[in-house]
Amino acid sequence: MQTDSDRRSDSDHRSDSDRRSESGHERYVALIARFSGQRVLAIGDLMLDEFIWGTVSRISPEAPVPVVNVTGESYYPGGAANVARNLREFTAHTSLMGLAGADSPGRRLCGLLQASGIDTAGVQQDAGCATIVKTRIIARNQQVVRVDRERPAPLTPRQLARAKEYLAAAITQVDGVVVADYGKGFLNQDLAGYICQTARAHGKVLTVDPHPHTSLAWRGVTAVKPNRVEAFSAAGMPLTDPVEPVTGDLPLWEAGRKLLRVWDTASLLVTLGEQGMLLFHGDAPPYHTPTRAREVFDVSGAGDTAIAVFTLGLLAGATPYQAAELANRASGMVVGKLGTATVSPGELEASFR
Repeated sequence: MQTDSDRRSDSDHRSDSDRRSESGHERYVALIARFSGQRVLAIGDLMLDEFIWGTVSRISPEAPVPVVNVTGESYYPGGAANVARNLREFTAHTSLMGLAGADSPGRRLCGLLQASGIDTAGVQQDAGCATIVKTRIIARNQQVVRVDRERPAPLTPRQLARAKEYLAAAITQVDGVVVADYGKGFLNQDLAGYICQTARAHGKVLTVDPHPHTSLAWRGVTAVKPNRVEAFSAAGMPLTDPVEPVTGDLPLWEAGRKLLRVWDTASLLVTLGEQGMLLFHGDAPPYHTPTRAREVFDVSGAGDTAIAVFTLGLLAGATPYQAAELANRASGMVVGKLGTATVSPGELEASFR
């Protein structure tokens, strides 16, 4: 599915330097200012991120592990709910569709979302579902261990019907849809196909952050954002080691080109960690934007930030290249923060000044 911005940039086959200089920082600041008017729906697996903060002063006499003296606890929306949280930093018109339990973590998650102003009308709370909780224990600014509590289960026919019913009504009220697949069961091929069909029928921007193990088909979407491992997996190619410079990573180029065809997508944005991002768009040469991260404290949720800001950029009228630069700046800042963090409009604007 192509948006107006996709069609405008289909013939843009300029060099990397030309694309970087196509607008100065004023253009990016103007794009960010338009984020607030965008209406976006996030869809996917919902989680609750729990952070236990503490200090370490000794090793346990029972086993060679640190003893963490707890000093505090924090809770944040995780998974697709964190995508919605990142969107909400920039626009008040943020809604969420997913599934949570009717348990204590589920109530806490929905409470956090509602308190931040995210529309949760599309969140089903089911007594037969256990809310996914990921607990990270942090000491001295480093993660000591992560504990996952989850029981992934496929959607029931009733849950699937309710999700489709909500989307059919909500699609006319949004400008774009972001899908975050964490492979926990909310997204199946039936729902994925319905999301693609509904967005295409209404001419909406649709971006997807895929999961390598679900192997769902996302054909005809506006953009897909895998990481490097996910890209090779989805392309059915053996994973190779990263190459410096990225422009010489021929297996990655081959995987990207293959996925453009397989997914029939206008753009493919591959996140590369410390190497930045690589954008495939149409027949143009891949566009590499190097990492903007100065310090890396915590990579939790960086991909959520990237897909949220990339989508907002497209909706605001950015070219795919400009949207990739925006996403790269935002994710580079969020990894410099502890916890499941977000980036504010002011911080993103400042990065271009």
